Amino acid sequence: MKIEHIDGQLFKKMIIEGAQSLENNKQIVNALNVFPVPDGDTGTNMSLTMQSAVREVRTKSGESLEEVADGLANGSLMGARGNSGVILSQLFRGFAKGAKDKNRLNVKDLANLLKSGADTAYKAVMKPVEGTILTVARESAEKALEFAETETDVVAFMEKVIDAADESLKRTPEMLKVLKDAGVVDSGGKGLLYFYMGALAALTGKSSVIDEEPSVEMVTVEHDLPEGDIEFGYCTEFIIHGNNVDIDALKNKLKVIGDSLLVVGNETVVKVHIHTNHPGQAMEHALEVGYLADIKIDNMRLQSRPHETYGEEKKIAAQGKDFGFITVTMGNGLTTIFKDLGVDHVIEGGQTMNPSTEDFVKAIEGIQADTIFLLPNNGNIIMAANQAKEISSKNIIVIPSKSVPQGITAMLAFNPEATGAENQEGMQEALKNVKTGQVTYAVRDTSYNDMIINKDDILGIGDGEIQAAGKSIDEVSIQLLKNLVTEDDEMITLLYGQDIQEEDAEALIEEIESHFPHCDIEIYYGGQPLYYYIFSVE
Repeated sequence: MKIEHIDGQLFKKMIIEGAQSLENNKQIVNALNVFPVPDGDTGTNMSLTMQSAVREVRTKSGESLEEVADGLANGSLMGARGNSGVILSQLFRGFAKGAKDKNRLNVKDLANLLKSGADTAYKAVMKPVEGTILTVARESAEKALEFAETETDVVAFMEKVIDAADESLKRTPEMLKVLKDAGVVDSGGKGLLYFYMGALAALTGKSSVIDEEPSVEMVTVEHDLPEGDIEFGYCTEFIIHGNNVDIDALKNKLKVIGDSLLVVGNETVVKVHIHTNHPGQAMEHALEVGYLADIKIDNMRLQSRPHETYGEEKKIAAQGKDFGFITVTMGNGLTTIFKDLGVDHVIEGGQTMNPSTEDFVKAIEGIQADTIFLLPNNGNIIMAANQAKEISSKNIIVIPSKSVPQGITAMLAFNPEATGAENQEGMQEALKNVKTGQVTYAVRDTSYNDMIINKDDILGIGDGEIQAAGKSIDEVSIQLLKNLVTEDDEMITLLYGQDIQEEDAEALIEEIESHFPHCDIEIYYGGQPLYYYIFSVE
């Protein structure tokens, strides 16, 4: 049966069926990491992001297209997990823009919606990487605009879009060497394809697909924080409540009066962060579109003076606390270590279980402090932490730690006598001084950098590269350390996991000491799953 329009009720079915398609195939996506290690979680992250979106969509009492699209955007925003989930939520934010003031969508409307989604996702990422989900979304949306010129049947249109997305996905290894070397395609893009396939199933009345073809984890994309001298002295933040707020227009007005500009939200609630010399002018622009709440203005020039105090100008938290800390880790030993270092809240998560934006937001709400530091300890969690920073009205600093050793090193670098800005600089600088090694096992046969790896082999991963493989945990550990440790390094710290006995870890320490007599060696129980050992080399 030919379908020429999509109303709110049908759009809701497409979302639900798309989410089910992702759920059905998430393990396929998970299993297809670039590295054959047991922590592939792109499929899980995207599926959990979609489940949050579906819950929000189901709460909508009405069936208007705009309302359903807003539910999709808001639900996925709060439930976004991992880089792939965050980018997926930004695609849906663009979908909501495309659906605004629409009672139903024809093929041309749907093509514009897909293009709006791709454009919004690209804008949300500081350094877009081609060969990822972004490419698949953009190229399939560009093709969708072409298809809409001659096609009027939504079903036929979606079939062509899916074919275009599949063709784009097949080209991702030519754009990213890491994919080509592993002989796989991008798993974030594959997850998006599954969503589109599920949406098509809602139109045809068929069940969501269960596929059998693998894919691969997307490359981590990070948001870089601006650095340099203080040109604009006032860190200004506020929330705008209004109706039909034009975020792009507001952003254009604000960008000429400062830097470090962040304007995120929707047409009714917008968070603004800007460094400016004229905070009053920034608020005047905001008052043109709504009323303000949670206003906070800090004089960064005063805060950046290392030996000056500024009396009453320094804000004091409700409980008299200047700094708060939130980190992410798995394992009761690691949790204890971070607590001992002064972390207020440990979110249980990491590999295979990336916390959502909402997990960070809830943790932030529970801490009363002037400045709250977030330490993700995983490259795939940094974007969710940054998204929580954007949503929160509190002063949040994300330290982009990509591993547990980096997180620990950052906490050790914290100086309670310094300002937030000084600590941000010092903690981020400390990340450069630690090398991370991890020992785990292979979940499939593969080859990597001329190494032949068999399923269940022990793998030694050093700073994001497989550097050793073999049958013995201890032998791989020693080889990994030989690759990581130089004559300039002074300390090796070993964190042993839940599957390692203390006496085995102590025996390995003796062997490490014999190979690296110039280094101090420390050992702690981490209790982490999946990874037999985590090494910190400094």
